[in-house]
Amino acid sequence: MKINPLFDRVVVKATEVEETTAAGIILPGSAKEKPQIFEVVAVGPGGEIEGKSTTMVSSVGDRVIVSKYAGTEIKIDGVEYNIVRQGDILAKID
Repeated sequence: MKINPLFDRVVVKATEVEETTAAGIILPGSAKEKPQIFEVVAVGPGGEIEGKSTTMVSSVGDRVIVSKYAGTEIKIDGVEYNIVRQGDILAKID
């Protein structure tokens, strides 16, 4: 199934980041905070939103940092995605 976001929405998927403490202990998923680093998997067309022209600046494949509790979480075919507004993307990671 393919997700096609509308307007200024961006579909992102959390990247797996293994967290290790300073002592070398690997933290399980339940002990980690909500991820903030995502990979962009789909981008909406932008256009005129609330009377303002919006140009999309994210592209598929970009790694981005998203506001901590932004967006709507969905699960499709066993994979978890977030749908966020472009404004909730704080930065791109190179």
